[in-house]
Amino acid sequence: MRLKDLLLGLSIMCLWGFNFSVIKLGADQINPILLTTLRFTFAVLPVIFFIKRPKVKLRYLVGYGVTFGVGVWGMMTSAITLGVSAGMAGVLMDLSLIASLLIGWLVLKEKISPRQTVGAGLILLGAVVSLSLEDGSVPLAGLLLVLIGALSWAVIGLIVKLANTQQIFAFSVWGMLFAPLPLAALALISYGPEVFIALPEQMNSSVWFSVLFQAYPTTLLGYWLWNRLMTQYPLSTVAPLTMLTPVFGLLGSMIFHGETISDTKLLACALILVGFLVGQWQKSWFRSLRVQANR
Repeated sequence: MRLKDLLLGLSIMCLWGFNFSVIKLGADQINPILLTTLRFTFAVLPVIFFIKRPKVKLRYLVGYGVTFGVGVWGMMTSAITLGVSAGMAGVLMDLSLIASLLIGWLVLKEKISPRQTVGAGLILLGAVVSLSLEDGSVPLAGLLLVLIGALSWAVIGLIVKLANTQQIFAFSVWGMLFAPLPLAALALISYGPEVFIALPEQMNSSVWFSVLFQAYPTTLLGYWLWNRLMTQYPLSTVAPLTMLTPVFGLLGSMIFHGETISDTKLLACALILVGFLVGQWQKSWFRSLRVQANR
């Protein structure tokens, strides 16, 4: 990758990693489901009026919106509210690799290599180790919601694959159109109308910052720039950058929320990150590096 594009990729990973701390900032003050509702409402409006709807079946857009909104970020934001630290939330999101392997094997009839099996095993072991943490950063109830979020992230990959569209950004924006309403309904069913009544008084400057940061830099700008890199370079060149997201997530939680990194937490994080690296490893990474070094 050219230096400016590499720096751009690193900036996106930093943005996505720090986003977990920004989520916590808002989720500590308002209902987590409503926070996510506001995120996707602002992510869609007004940009959807300037983007043509992609030529895909409606069910894929609806499935993407509900899964991305409720399944991924509704659950992840709720997990943070239940006590999962912003740093560990980013790390545990890598559990989606296991779900992706299982979905690919069961639905798409893809083969799972021994290397991928080892990687998934390390990630699972890291999740088990995280349960032994005594600082309350990974409560069991929160971990269960993270597991739902990780599974939903894998389902999103399946939906995009089945939709078979090249208009990824338009697909993402139009899909997110179907996220706010199910999220609002979930908040109403789970918490009652009181959370809506209390919301106007809770919307202070830090909550607004959390909502708008998640909607525009993280969701719209981040995914738009990421998709540009994905179209300019081979997947094997760009994909490894995603392994830096949980690293920045931990750094952000340390800086903004004072999260302490114990030896047990380091072990859990190392197992998950190494497992993700092993599972995603491709020989072409070395070839790309050699080609760039010889230029």
